[in-house]
Amino acid sequence: MNTKNTTDLSTFSNNWYNPGSAARRGLWYVTSIVFFNNPFLPFSAFKCALLRLFGASVGSKVVIKPSVKIKYPWKLAVGDNTWIGEDVWIDNLGQVTIGANVCISQGALLLCGNHDYKKSTFDLMVGDITLEDGAWVGAKSIVTGNVTMHSHAILTAGSVANSDLEAYTICKGNPAVVIRERKIEA
Repeated sequence: MNTKNTTDLSTFSNNWYNPGSAARRGLWYVTSIVFFNNPFLPFSAFKCALLRLFGASVGSKVVIKPSVKIKYPWKLAVGDNTWIGEDVWIDNLGQVTIGANVCISQGALLLCGNHDYKKSTFDLMVGDITLEDGAWVGAKSIVTGNVTMHSHAILTAGSVANSDLEAYTICKGNPAVVIRERKIEA
C-alpha cells in the first residue's frame, strides 16, 4: 500500500469551473427550495415555466413531480412528454440533455460531477449526460457524467450507468450490463 502520496483537500481548487454568477445561482437556490423541493407543489406547468425563466429548454407536456432537485436549469434541456419523478436529483454541473418521452423514475440521480481520486488535489471532473428519446431511468438508479443512454434504453431500478447504454437494451447492475433487448409492442 502506498502511504507516501495522500489526498490533501486543502489544495482543492475548482476556480476553472464557472456555472454562472453568484446572484443567478442564489436566486435559483431560493426558487428551487420554494417551488421544486417543496412536496406540496405538484404543478408541473408552473415548474416548467420557472425552468424556462432560468434558461432551461423545456418541451411541452413535461411532468415534474414534487421534491425534484435541479442544480443549474441553464444547463438543462428536456424534450416533450418527459416525466421526472419524485425525489429525482439532476446534479447537472455539466449539460444534461433529456429527449422526448423519457421517464426518470423516483429517486434517480443524474450525476455530472465527480473527483479525480488519482490526484492529491482531488480535482473536480465534469461530464455531460444525454438521455435520448424513449429512455427510462429506473427508480433509485444513477447515471454518471459522460454517459449517453441511447434511444429507448432502460436502466433498471437501483442500477448504475457509468458507460453508454445502447439503443433498445435493458441494462442492470453496478456497473450496468445488458440483460436483454427491449421490445415495444404497438
